[in-house]
Amino acid sequence: MDQKILSLAAEKTADKLQEFLQTLREDDLTNLLQNQAVKGKVAGALLRAIFKGSPCCEEAGALRRRKIYTYCIQLVESGDLQKEIASEIIGLLMLEAHHFPGSLLVELANEFISAVREGSLVNGKSLELLPIILTALATKKENLAYGKGVLSGEECKKQLINILCSGRWDQQYVIQLTSMFKDVPLTAEEVEFVVEKALSMFSKMNLQEIPPLVYQLLVLSSKGSRKSVLEGIIAFFSALDKQHNEEQTGDELLDVVTVPSGELRHVEGTIILHIVFAIKLDYELGRELLKHLKAGQQGDSNNNLSPFSIALLLSVTRIQRFQDQVLDLLKTSVVKSFKDLQLLQGSKFLQNLVPHRSYVSTMILEVVKNSIHSWDHVTQGLVELGFILMDSYGPKKVLDGKTIETSPSLSRMPNQHACKLGANILLETFKIHEMIRQEILEQVLNRVVTRASSPISHFLDLLSNIVMYAPLVLQNCSSKVTEAFDYLSFLPLQTVQRLLKAVQPLLKVSMSMRDSLILVLRKAMFANQLGARKSAVAGFLLLLKNFKVLGSLSSSQCSQSVSFSQVHVDVHSHYNSVANETFCLEIMDSLRRCLSQQADVRLMLYEGFYDVLRRNSQLANSIMQTLLSQLKQFYEPKPDLLPPLKLEACILTQGDKVSLQEPLDYLLCCIQHCLAWYKNTVIPLQQGEEEEEEEEAFYQALDDILESITNRMIKSELEDFELDKSADFSQSTSIGIKNNICAFLVMGVCEVLIEYNFSISNFSKNKFEDILSLFMCYKKLSDILNEKAGKAKTKMANKTNDSLLSMKFVSSLLTVLFRSSSEFMRYAVNIALQKVQQLKETGHVSGPDGQNPDKIFQNLCDITRVLLWRYTSIPTSVEELGKKEKGKSISLLCLEGLQKIFSAVQQFYQPKIQQFLRALDVTDKEGEEREDADVSVTQRTAFQIRQFQRSLLNLLSSQEEDFNSKEALLLVTVLTSLSKLLEPSSPQFVQMLSWTSKICKENSREDALFCKSLMNLLFSLHVLYKSPVILLRDLSQDIHGHLGDIDQDVEVEKTNHFAIVNLRTAAPTICLLVLSQAEKVLEEVDWLITKLKGQVSQETVSEEASSQTTLPNQPVEKAIVMQLGTLLTFFHELVQTALPSGSCVDTLLKDLCKMYTTLTALVRYYLQVCQSSGGIPKNMEKLVKLSGSHLTPVCYSFISYVQNKSKSLNYTGEKKEKPATVATAMARVLRETKPIPNLIFAIEQYEKFLIHLSKRSKVNLMQHMKLSTSRDFKIKGNILDMVLREDGEDENEEVRHCIRAW
Repeated sequence: MDQKILSLAAEKTADKLQEFLQTLREDDLTNLLQNQAVKGKVAGALLRAIFKGSPCCEEAGALRRRKIYTYCIQLVESGDLQKEIASEIIGLLMLEAHHFPGSLLVELANEFISAVREGSLVNGKSLELLPIILTALATKKENLAYGKGVLSGEECKKQLINILCSGRWDQQYVIQLTSMFKDVPLTAEEVEFVVEKALSMFSKMNLQEIPPLVYQLLVLSSKGSRKSVLEGIIAFFSALDKQHNEEQTGDELLDVVTVPSGELRHVEGTIILHIVFAIKLDYELGRELLKHLKAGQQGDSNNNLSPFSIALLLSVTRIQRFQDQVLDLLKTSVVKSFKDLQLLQGSKFLQNLVPHRSYVSTMILEVVKNSIHSWDHVTQGLVELGFILMDSYGPKKVLDGKTIETSPSLSRMPNQHACKLGANILLETFKIHEMIRQEILEQVLNRVVTRASSPISHFLDLLSNIVMYAPLVLQNCSSKVTEAFDYLSFLPLQTVQRLLKAVQPLLKVSMSMRDSLILVLRKAMFANQLGARKSAVAGFLLLLKNFKVLGSLSSSQCSQSVSFSQVHVDVHSHYNSVANETFCLEIMDSLRRCLSQQADVRLMLYEGFYDVLRRNSQLANSIMQTLLSQLKQFYEPKPDLLPPLKLEACILTQGDKVSLQEPLDYLLCCIQHCLAWYKNTVIPLQQGEEEEEEEEAFYQALDDILESITNRMIKSELEDFELDKSADFSQSTSIGIKNNICAFLVMGVCEVLIEYNFSISNFSKNKFEDILSLFMCYKKLSDILNEKAGKAKTKMANKTNDSLLSMKFVSSLLTVLFRSSSEFMRYAVNIALQKVQQLKETGHVSGPDGQNPDKIFQNLCDITRVLLWRYTSIPTSVEELGKKEKGKSISLLCLEGLQKIFSAVQQFYQPKIQQFLRALDVTDKEGEEREDADVSVTQRTAFQIRQFQRSLLNLLSSQEEDFNSKEALLLVTVLTSLSKLLEPSSPQFVQMLSWTSKICKENSREDALFCKSLMNLLFSLHVLYKSPVILLRDLSQDIHGHLGDIDQDVEVEKTNHFAIVNLRTAAPTICLLVLSQAEKVLEEVDWLITKLKGQVSQETVSEEASSQTTLPNQPVEKAIVMQLGTLLTFFHELVQTALPSGSCVDTLLKDLCKMYTTLTALVRYYLQVCQSSGGIPKNMEKLVKLSGSHLTPVCYSFISYVQNKSKSLNYTGEKKEKPATVATAMARVLRETKPIPNLIFAIEQYEKFLIHLSKRSKVNLMQHMKLSTSRDFKIKGNILDMVLREDGEDENEEVRHCIRAW
């Protein structure tokens, strides 16, 4: 039978074939077809013949064709056929689908949809036909019966797709079904159906099946719904990441974890690659991604950004078209996140309303951590982002050339955090990804070398961390470091020091790198530039410190803190230590040549030798011999000769130019410290060793020289140095300059000898008398210099040199001195202040241990304890009663020192605050340490605060004329600094706030600076407890009461909430302070409104979703309205106050403008939510009513008051004042009236949007608003006549003068 069908099909006409097929039963055909297909014979040819003999133009043929078509589908689905046969059959069925009439196509499609929904598909092979059927159906123009109605082919297709997408899809066919739609012509609405269905299947599928589904969705997105596809993918993986993190950090057991971490990251990486590939082919997809993620920045950026979306963005940076946009978006998001964090931390009001969330910075670092799972496509973006953050937000150079490294100012905090984040990104990426290490190192070194004029401390810190992490790994990149060494001569000294310190661990593991550095340093030693020679000395000293000679004391014996990496690579063999000795002695030979160079180079050497000695004790003889031979050039060996030092030899005179050649004071200082260290550290370890007798004799000789210099310096008079009162100290003559240099040398030598004699005194009376004699010599010279400088009116004396006393000695001296001479006491306290100021400015102090943070901290604790005891024991008031000398009292100096120390400790030693406060507690004993470990920082701080509170109360109890404003100002500064250490939720904080508030309420002082600092303290505490709006309202009423009303006929009732507000302080001091605080409150409210707007724009349009999502916003909305309502009453008072012309009026007008802008923003927010919620809250109506009755009318009155005041000022100024004064007055008037148009515009904008809100909410909000004052110009006839008459009289007067002159 099959042969007959095939032979008939071979004929030209199909008539006989049709007749033969009509004679056969359907079962015969299907059985025949099945047999042929299963046997793998000519099933394709037979099927072709059957279709040829079953034309669609005849009903019987169409039905036969449809049944055969259905049977073939079942046959293919059964899985009994060979792959080739099944493919051939499917191919034939595809070709025949277009010949079917529309009604049969609908039936076929329905069969497929039923099979999908019922899950009756066996292998899904036949699904390849469905897109062909749907496409064929869409091309049918005739109307088709569908259900109970009649639809076109296109409409039928839409209906069928809708039914298919609303039904159940078997998990195994999701990818195939999604893929199938790419071959079907779809409208935008149909694409949305399919995308929604596919996205909803994500959660039901295995993780490994999602990447191919995402790929199919991305292919499908070329037809539309790009936004939905991207949003769906990002939302799913963001939720999955969140769930995964909660499982890892929560209490769940490990076997409950839904997805293994590695598998999830690999899947995410694959999907990111798919998306990036799709964006390369379809740039519209990339634009949609950026649009979607940028939308989140308008509200809360954390809503849209997640570790997955950030990783995706970083991968997109590989596409050049989007690189800048993506990096800019991430940079903006990071800074916005840090600004939000800063705003939240500074306001209790916001903390109560906004829940804590993870920040963009945390997410980015999580991406770095996740990138270990073969996310190579992310690493380049991470490196670029890291460098962009460090370049954009690193420390900046200020006008005087100093660098702002760590500023306590809040405005810089987000920038500092962003820079720190950039460094963390680069460091963590460096640790994880080996392939990117060389590029990171190269870029860091490039910036260090090429940006010599800009601050680069952040890059040097990063370099140090990189080297410390893996010195051995970086040996592969040694060529880059060696290349950077070639530029050392051209870099600033500080950069050279920090760069060499950073790469120091590398020098210990790479001999070639060390040799290259030595070669560069030797060349630099003989360079023409002074800076290059100083860099060479710095480099050689660093090498001497870090390459230990065999037999040197360990770092613990030297009490020197060394980093872990340095200790790690210090473990060298015996051979290396011996080799180091030769190496170090060679360097010492090179350094001896520096002793014939300029004073600056020698100075560096003297300052560095002490540290070298402590780290490399075996070099002691070499160093001390070098110093001794240098000293002998300037020392008078004859014991009776005065003075004992040849000062003339220390000064270089070249024609008229006089300069210092030998810093003799620093040379002696270096000798003294090295000698003291040797006695205290080396000699005790060498007792009983006979070999060291020769060395001891050598050090005894040095002791004898210092003793001789001391005795002869005490005997010497100023005339011996030719530095008495009659000497010339002017800076304009060479003799004057020379005398100045000599004077500073003598003063420096006196300081060195004071410390030397104290160190060997063992508290003997004779030595203390010597110390006082040396101090008197120092003081005489100091007084002469100050007196001469005062007469010459120069700043010579103000430019005091750094003291040569070490910080440790200062702390020891203070402890002993407070029972001694008051002048010596004042000197010691002044030096302590100088050291602390130096620490605040540079982060270290001069002298030995000046670079050691632990030693500095210990000295700070000792100094603070003494200063605190002195200040609290002898109050300033008591001391000043018997004070004869000019200048600040010692107690006041102690208080100034305490203020600087508290600030410095918080800046540099934040982690050690507990230890610092414990050190201040004089009652603290060693036995009580365990008990005191439980005492919190807040409790210890509160104890210290109480001492300063008592001092301030004693000051305030004095009369106004006896009030010491400087001391009061310092006390408030100290209290402000200490209050930052209190925990805002603690009772001690509340107690501090109530005490400060009570002081402000009960004390009236006219000192503006004291008042300003006290009010600043009150506000800084209040914002961390609750919102300050009620405080602002009370203060505004006080200001209004003291200054009076803009309408002179109105008598204002005086309120007395705060006594500190008086006629002297009300304006401008307190007025500007409260306006500044009001501005901050408006900023917080505006931030909240923006956040709410962002949430509304991201909500779905459906009523259900909106009703659910608006509920959580109600507390925030209520808080916003309450804040604005109270602020409105605050402005109501101030706008009616007769404020003096100047900054107060200017600031008030600007803040009023901000107030109306914020009100407008709130109205626009309610315009957004009004449709869904069906109205506006009652409290919002009350706020609008209050603004209409209490603010807008008085604003217009205030504008008239300002304009009238400026006109009267202008008029009187023209008649009486000089032209220069008139010009100044006019400029001030112009500045004050400039914000008026902005304010009027803001009011009108507010009223405009109120009209829109009234229409939308069906509530008449404008009934509370009065019509705005007309500001069109109006000619007033009587005033015009008067002005013209006056002008005429002036002209007549001028004519008379001319006639008389003629």
